[in-house]
Amino acid sequence: MQQSSRDVLVVGVALFAMFFGAGNLIFPPYMGLMAGVDWRWALAGFLITGIGMPLLGIMAAARAGGTVEHMGGRVSSWFGRLLSIVIILAIGPLLAIPRTCATAFELGIRPTWPEFPVWFFSILFFGITLWFALNRSSVVDKIGKYLTPFLVLTLTWIILKGIMTPLGSIAEMDLAGPTGRGFREGYQTMDALASLVFAQIVIGALIFKGYNQVSEQVKMTSMAGGIAALGLGLVYGGLMYLGATASSIFDLSVERTDLLIAIARELMGESGKFALGLAVSLACLTTAIGLTATVADYFSKLSDNRLDYRWIAVATVVFSGVFATVGVTTIVNVAYPLLVLVYPVAIALIILTLMGRSVNRRPIYAGSVTGALLTSIPEALEIAGMPMAPVLAIIARIPFAEAGFAWILPAMAGALVGLLLSKTVYRD
Repeated sequence: MQQSSRDVLVVGVALFAMFFGAGNLIFPPYMGLMAGVDWRWALAGFLITGIGMPLLGIMAAARAGGTVEHMGGRVSSWFGRLLSIVIILAIGPLLAIPRTCATAFELGIRPTWPEFPVWFFSILFFGITLWFALNRSSVVDKIGKYLTPFLVLTLTWIILKGIMTPLGSIAEMDLAGPTGRGFREGYQTMDALASLVFAQIVIGALIFKGYNQVSEQVKMTSMAGGIAALGLGLVYGGLMYLGATASSIFDLSVERTDLLIAIARELMGESGKFALGLAVSLACLTTAIGLTATVADYFSKLSDNRLDYRWIAVATVVFSGVFATVGVTTIVNVAYPLLVLVYPVAIALIILTLMGRSVNRRPIYAGSVTGALLTSIPEALEIAGMPMAPVLAIIARIPFAEAGFAWILPAMAGALVGLLLSKTVYRD
């Protein structure tokens, strides 16, 4: 029992560190700024996608077999492969890796050296990233063990000061559907997608500790997830509150990174701003190294090693380095349509997988995913700039659409159709 409790604590702390991405810290304060007095409702939505779904994602992946492809394969083998590729690209060179560099620059460099060229920083950042990714050095892991506690202590320092001496009064912002907006803002953490990749790491660690049964792995992950959720919830909740207290001071045109730096400076002075910038920048670097190695590993194995790990790593950092120069705001705006498209699919798969054998039929999974895509595709295209007004007018009539959850009922209806088909046409 004592050993089990110790393992739960170790895995819980590891889960916290895995999901505690430095780039994620810029989203809760801005969400609090947008929500104002409704920041608690926005936090509720944010925590579902920013914490709840990632933890459920690991448990679902463990139940499905351990990988994204196992889970997506319940729709079809090609869909499992496609979903896996999309998620790896999203947490890799298309979105997450460039964002680490842009965040490090805007939080760690620009406030102190505003004239420092972003392109030169990108070269330095990804030069270091490539060197560590190619050499598979354990130095990064050792640094990470100290970086996460340092970053947590710095944030705790800032949050407690902001609670004791608030920046200002919390304003009435009239944000429509704060819970739904917080739910979608949580997409930007990309942790629910990353969880389907992290699952292999967590499951491997549990197997190493002697937990070989799937039921044991799901149970341990659930308990450890509670520890990680508590830590993440306190950090995200504290940052969102700080953003809400800034709603009477800053307007919505402020950049996400500038808002976080301004909050740190107002509360803790230049020392607080510098400490936060340094901690976030180093944490972003270690994240970029880990993600680059993950991307290179995945595509090298996908090609049966016909594509060399080193060349994939080089291509990843080159693409990411160029993309990073456009800035955090542009990367976030580019990411949004893809996340609006993919997240409902991932959530539907996670929920169905956790429901167990009662829904373990291919038509049910395919129907639910199809239903989710019927609403998420038009919404993603509209966000990307393609006119979809007639279709969106129909979608707006679906229950929960106004709150940002238009995909839920179509996904449930698709699952129901799949259930009927599985009983009348298919014999699984």
